[in-house]
Amino acid sequence: MQAYRHDASRLGAPQATPATAQAAIQTVRTFGALDDPASDEAPPSMNGRILEAWRDMGASTRRLMSENPSEGRLLFFVIVSDIVFFLSWTLKTILAPTSAAVAQLPLDVGLWLLAAIFLRTAALYVFATLATAACQLSGGRGSARDTRAAIFWGALVSAPFGLAAALLGVLLSHGERIAPALQTPLVALPPYYLGLVPFLWFLAAGLAEAHRFERTSVVFLALSVATVALSFFGLYLTD
Repeated sequence: MQAYRHDASRLGAPQATPATAQAAIQTVRTFGALDDPASDEAPPSMNGRILEAWRDMGASTRRLMSENPSEGRLLFFVIVSDIVFFLSWTLKTILAPTSAAVAQLPLDVGLWLLAAIFLRTAALYVFATLATAACQLSGGRGSARDTRAAIFWGALVSAPFGLAAALLGVLLSHGERIAPALQTPLVALPPYYLGLVPFLWFLAAGLAEAHRFERTSVVFLALSVATVALSFFGLYLTD
């Protein structure tokens, strides 16, 4: 065996060095011959990331935090979710509102909608600050940046569900002429609030992952109670 190695070296056979071995391993990983968990798990596009979040919001949030996203990227998530939010509420309040919704919407709903689209970004930042404090007081171990990543990513991931609920409201609006029973508030109003459920759920899953909470359901329950309380408070102020 030693003689063979000696002959091979005399014939000019290339000798393996740590540098060449590392380069070979990197080349093989690049072409997919070795399993590289980081490259295998990375979604190919934004659509892939959103689909992954629908399957496992915790894992998706964990991946996002590991990438250390910039504030500009997090702001991009908010702006895109704002656009979808504006589109969905425009559909179900201005373009094709149901009869039951028209009776409860303010006359200047367009102005309220414009105000909401501008204030929503600021509201999400304020909510992220409050959520950071609440989670840390409850034993959470995430930072303010982790909380913003979880909330802003959850807002974007849940946005398509709000748009789907708006399209359902449009279908009900057009179906009222055929089936008058669709005009009842019990049927016509739920599409206006259905999008809130996945919004709260994805936020809860993201916050649970960001702060290392074991149970997403507890965070979801806390967010739901806070939302109901704020709704009643808003109704009290408008009376």
